[in-house]
Amino acid sequence: MACKYCQSGIWKQKLGRCTRCMTQLAVISAILWPFWWWAYADTPRQVESIALLFAAGSASALLMLHLLIYPFRRNKKPAPKHGSSDTPDD
Repeated sequence: MACKYCQSGIWKQKLGRCTRCMTQLAVISAILWPFWWWAYADTPRQVESIALLFAAGSASALLMLHLLIYPFRRNKKPAPKHGSSDTPDD
């Protein structure tokens, strides 16, 4: 991943910040759920079906967690540095 938040080792810092990660999780979920429904919905007790359910479920759960945290992280702006030109000089 090229995102500076994805390079961090603390997973709490990653949640809700990287739109690339959220896009990848959305694509993975959009592929895995229909594939499971098409291939394994009639045999949910097979090992392959259970493994696919775990993969799709974990991708969807992580995406939901990202999307729940995203509005809170998106609105936070860093404080302006002391002496910056954000305010006019009087």
